Amino acid sequence: MGSLTSSSSLTINQEKLASSLHESCQFGAAHRWGKSTEETGMARLALDDTDKQVRDWLMEQAKTLGLKAFVDEMGNQFIVRPGKHSDMPPVMMGSHLDTQPTGGRYDGILGVISGLEALRTLVDSGYETEGPIGLVNWTNEEGARFPKMAVSSGVWAEAVPLQTAWDLREVLAKDGAPKSMKEELDRIGYCGEHKASYKSNPFAAHFELHIEQGPILEDEKLKIGVVKGVQAFKWFNITVKGRDSHAGTTPLYARKDPVLAACKLVAAANFIAHEFQGLATTGIFTTDPGTVNTMAHTATFTLDLRHVQDEVLAEMVKACETEFQRICKDDSEQGCEVQWELLVDSPAVEFHSDCIAAVEASAADVCSSLPEAQGGKQLWKYMISGAGHDSCYTNMRVPTSMIFTPTRSGISHNPTEYCSPEDCALGANVLLGAVLRYDKQRAKPSS
Repeated sequence: MGSLTSSSSLTINQEKLASSLHESCQFGAAHRWGKSTEETGMARLALDDTDKQVRDWLMEQAKTLGLKAFVDEMGNQFIVRPGKHSDMPPVMMGSHLDTQPTGGRYDGILGVISGLEALRTLVDSGYETEGPIGLVNWTNEEGARFPKMAVSSGVWAEAVPLQTAWDLREVLAKDGAPKSMKEELDRIGYCGEHKASYKSNPFAAHFELHIEQGPILEDEKLKIGVVKGVQAFKWFNITVKGRDSHAGTTPLYARKDPVLAACKLVAAANFIAHEFQGLATTGIFTTDPGTVNTMAHTATFTLDLRHVQDEVLAEMVKACETEFQRICKDDSEQGCEVQWELLVDSPAVEFHSDCIAAVEASAADVCSSLPEAQGGKQLWKYMISGAGHDSCYTNMRVPTSMIFTPTRSGISHNPTEYCSPEDCALGANVLLGAVLRYDKQRAKPSS
């Protein structure tokens, strides 16, 4: 494989990128919002039938490119193109193909397909990298079906035990019989033989392209976010215990109503988030037994707390614990009990300076040719991610950074989520440029 071209002349084809992205979205397309075939959202939950279909499609793409592809015991898919030195670990481009139940076509998907098109560009050009370059599709990043986000990159980083991940049971079971991750990995044929571990499957670095999922780049008329880190967040499952009793015969003063108490807790968390300039979100709220004329005996809800600083997030959690206890004991008629279960604990992340520098240099180069850059305007900025990503786990074991592209109106986890073909291609070319810059740094001196 000869070095037929310089890395500076390599460009990902915008039309091919858009075509591949939307071709992959035929599997799990849902929630139509416009007339075009591309104007739908996605409902491709991890390890469901549509996820199997897109995984099969990705393996076929690797085969077409003549590249090695394999799967580990968490279903993570890896595609690797060799370089001059086979003894080097690969520089990986990674993200995810699973979506929220009412998701869009870009969250995660853009990162995987851009990595695929970067590999296609390298194959088509014949450009010879120093070491291998690869792509990974991480399983269940969203945590929408199996309630632990980025769990499979967590297993790879050996931050989450394999059995813990395998034993996770789906929260959106339609048949009342929730399946485990291991059961579904086996069912769709994606429980691979390769061990899910950074030790047996090492990377040189990990780069992730992602839509911003917020409005900042669009509002500031910028094109690229150079991501320096990720804010801290914790996920909890909150259970409030009361007493089920008749809605018509139980006076207000005699009630132990967990639903009323839980509603007050959700409101209190929001107030506390404002005080600390953080974020609090409840996305799932359930009651049991859930009838019209009976008070529930149990209410459960999820609580997502976030802040850019670990120590402030800890203060938010402590404030919520204190206020939740007070509300349940003193502000819920006859009183209720509250229990906390930690689902995810993701500390604030600082990405690797070398990876950030590679992204910055690539962003400056790619953006410099845009008409908007005339007059010397800088079209990229440093950013901190508000959302968690697989890169949070890879950063524990290898140099890592991320790239953001604009998101229309800042809308994500929504069928109308959108990034223009031009902005998708800009982000993909920044990704390719960053990877090749990092790869060049590891050139071995000639003997």
